[in-house]
Amino acid sequence: MNQQRSKQVTNRTSSRRQFLRHSGLGFGSLALSAMLQRDTLGSNSGNQDVPGLLHYAPKAKSVIWLFMIGGTSHLESFDPKPALNQYAGKTIDETPFGDVLNSKFLENERVVAFDPNNGFIRKTCYPLQVGFRQRGQSGLEISDWWPHVGDCADDLCLIRSMWTEDSNHGAQLQFHTGRHRVDGFFPTIGSWASYGLGTINENLPEFIVLGTPMADCCGGQEAHRANYLGPQYDGVPLVVDPVQSMPYIAPQQGTLIEEQRQKFDLVGRLNRMTADANPDDRAVEARILAYELAFRMQTAVPEIVNLDRETKRTRDAYGLGQTETEVFGRQMLTARRLVEQGVRFIQVYHGSNGGAGGWDSHTGLKKSHAKLSRQVDQPIGALLKDLKQRGLLDETLVVWGTEFGRTPGSQSNDGRDHHPFGFTVWMAGGGIKGGVAHGATDELGFHAVENRHYVSDIHATVLHQLGLDADRLVIPGRKRLRKEIGNRIDEIIA
Repeated sequence: MNQQRSKQVTNRTSSRRQFLRHSGLGFGSLALSAMLQRDTLGSNSGNQDVPGLLHYAPKAKSVIWLFMIGGTSHLESFDPKPALNQYAGKTIDETPFGDVLNSKFLENERVVAFDPNNGFIRKTCYPLQVGFRQRGQSGLEISDWWPHVGDCADDLCLIRSMWTEDSNHGAQLQFHTGRHRVDGFFPTIGSWASYGLGTINENLPEFIVLGTPMADCCGGQEAHRANYLGPQYDGVPLVVDPVQSMPYIAPQQGTLIEEQRQKFDLVGRLNRMTADANPDDRAVEARILAYELAFRMQTAVPEIVNLDRETKRTRDAYGLGQTETEVFGRQMLTARRLVEQGVRFIQVYHGSNGGAGGWDSHTGLKKSHAKLSRQVDQPIGALLKDLKQRGLLDETLVVWGTEFGRTPGSQSNDGRDHHPFGFTVWMAGGGIKGGVAHGATDELGFHAVENRHYVSDIHATVLHQLGLDADRLVIPGRKRLRKEIGNRIDEIIA
């Protein structure tokens, strides 16, 4: 962007902030971003300092980010390794692949709370706890615990070569920020998307969170917060219940809409007086945004989470009415409805249990993974099929992830330990190639050995599909590490 163009944008930004502050709109950053984006849409110049300016022509409008809390076994889901069955009962040292215990791939990386020579890993190879088969025309090998997602194999891009630094559950936060927890708190992927994009629907947040977040031990709500970007870019929690969807902003029973409007108008005037006195206070601007958006959400949200408006066939497809799939099915169906309403980023948690997470199967892996997979497989499969049938999958990027994988060796005889050296994430839609497996782990699923990707490479790829360059999303005075930014995975982009 040349100097004159930059000055014009800066002047326009300043004047519109003043307009929004003094008008009755009070949209704050959301409306500002939308206005700027409409003014500059189609320009490929970009501006790293101004939200709402796209760097590329976007291939996706929205992201649905699915996160399995606790560490789903890649071996029993999307990267099955039959060699584990062949060498079951032998120590890894006794297999022809004993050299996988060498941690050469991460010798220059910081992996904490993890000893690659500990007894859990050196114990016997633990055989696969479920069968697998090739799915779709592409022939991707997927576990029998995931038949509905497997039906969508030709739309999936399996990234089987992920690694991360933290071998304990701080990896949950690291998966969302790219930074180790000991470094502090940083903006999450959903917040960067919210910061970089303008709103489509002024009655809804750009970044919505469904499901119970991870526990405080592992990052808690910091996994959907914006931190130094400002609170206006935090994820907004939403309960999939038309009566109690927003307990934190619901009006008192019997309150008339006129009364509520008067209250918001008064608060708005007080906030704008404070904003005039503190023009550079981002917290005040965020507060103005929050009050105005909360008022509009009181009307918009109950309509969206009222799933009774969907056909019985659709509700049945998502597993509504079935004990195991009811909760997650409602969240998946709501996610589709939010995409239809223009929400940019929907983050969905599964497996929260007040601790490390339900998927953390140190013991009883077969029983726990089978149960958890049944809870999410049908709803996720229905989401992918529904988006595709409605013509929305091409412009919606669905991402499935977990903080790390599980060890090839056994733990407690019937479980697997944490495993940061190699695991799987998958994407579908949004301009990503379908029916492909990118990267690979070794024969036992120990190390990512081909096209290795640190977790923030997923972030850079997601942002690119939304039209944003992760390198150019910067805040003056804030230096971002390469790992925090990531490198987009060009090979999987259609």
